[in-house]
Amino acid sequence: MEGLRVLSPTAILGYGFPVESFEEGMKRHPDVIAVDAGSTDPGPYYLGAGVSFTDRNAVKRDLDIMITAAIKEGIPVIIGTAGGCGGDPHLNWNINIVREIAFEKGLNFKIAVINAEIDKEHVLDMLKKGKVSPLHPAPELTEEELHKTERIVGQMGVEPFIEALDMDAQVILAGRAYDPAVFAALAVKKGYDRGLAIHMGKILECACIAATPGSGSDCMMGYLNKDNFVVEALNPIRKCTTLSVAAHTLYEKTNPYILPGPGGVLDLVDTKFEQDGDRAVKVSGSKFVPSEKYTIKLEGVKKVGYRTVSVAGVRDPIFISKIDEIIAGVRARVTDNFKDLKMDYRLDFKIYGKNGVMGDLEPEKEIKSHELGIIIEAVAGDQSTANTICSFARSTMLHYGYEGRISTAGNLAFPYSPSDFKAGEVYAFSIYHLIEVSDPTELFPIELIPSIEQ
Repeated sequence: MEGLRVLSPTAILGYGFPVESFEEGMKRHPDVIAVDAGSTDPGPYYLGAGVSFTDRNAVKRDLDIMITAAIKEGIPVIIGTAGGCGGDPHLNWNINIVREIAFEKGLNFKIAVINAEIDKEHVLDMLKKGKVSPLHPAPELTEEELHKTERIVGQMGVEPFIEALDMDAQVILAGRAYDPAVFAALAVKKGYDRGLAIHMGKILECACIAATPGSGSDCMMGYLNKDNFVVEALNPIRKCTTLSVAAHTLYEKTNPYILPGPGGVLDLVDTKFEQDGDRAVKVSGSKFVPSEKYTIKLEGVKKVGYRTVSVAGVRDPIFISKIDEIIAGVRARVTDNFKDLKMDYRLDFKIYGKNGVMGDLEPEKEIKSHELGIIIEAVAGDQSTANTICSFARSTMLHYGYEGRISTAGNLAFPYSPSDFKAGEVYAFSIYHLIEVSDPTELFPIELIPSIEQ
């Protein structure tokens, strides 16, 4: 079987890549250009609000280079998790960018659009049938929580992409997808080993992050053979090593040997990593083990309120030594001031220089910094209430009196004016569950557009 070549330009569409690295990849005549366009890693807001966490101009720049080169070479471009989260608004946002590129470059090509947003009523029906189960540490899904959920996406595997390739689509734009699927789909369609194809996709999904020095903004090449695959960094300043590639295999995984995904698990117990020249690594022994039931991961979010934040700094060593006492005092003052209004809100203080990153999990309990960064956050059911609570907490902390205080002009330094920022809607994950399907493509309808023109 002749080898199959996959070009991964960038870790996430919009993160960019050097044109020189991309051109090196095209010199190797790839069979497909594939890219992951996002995930829900940046948090629930982008999925709920229906907006991209990557910049439109940056996404268009990357796509312009990729699509133009692919059409010239006569190979497909496969994009997963379009628009950053892969819901309907994200997909439509990305379609419009592709249309602009086609019009501006005078290109005419066939595009397949794969939807991944899931109707709540379908999830409810499957929940009642016992076909929905939680992924740890998510709780059991309730009908009440499902009804609160504003948007649900399903993480598709390779099968919808294979169906789109069977339609001879030159550009495939998909909603939420299992990250390796865009890189593995053509290989699985052509009969290559599924385990090797998915594992190669797992390495390619973040492009040169799997190289050293790592970068999500540089190109990686994958070569899939009958019983192994090779990954190669395309920029001469980077190289793949057995350590860098093996380490990336563990990326975002709780188990180093068993990696779950749509329809089964990737078994890496017998996987071997071997250096192949100075800048490439050969991988073999990876296996795909089908699960008894084919399941799709669902991700859903609900709106929990509105946020206002204030950012401040403090350098007074006495204030710093009493920070926990001061925060408790400010909380008490806010509670007392608004107790008669029965406001529903959440007030939080993130203290950078103390435990702002890890919170209660921070092992270093003693503050060793000469200054602290403070973020005051209020979340409430409406923006007005959030504004009120944040403003009052900020002014209270600014003038809070404590033993040993010398300056009465103010405790906090504000880097910005205005000091309070209205951050708008706040979302939380409400669904992180598996749903059983009888057909891997049943949740992901495909629209084939024969001619993509303005």
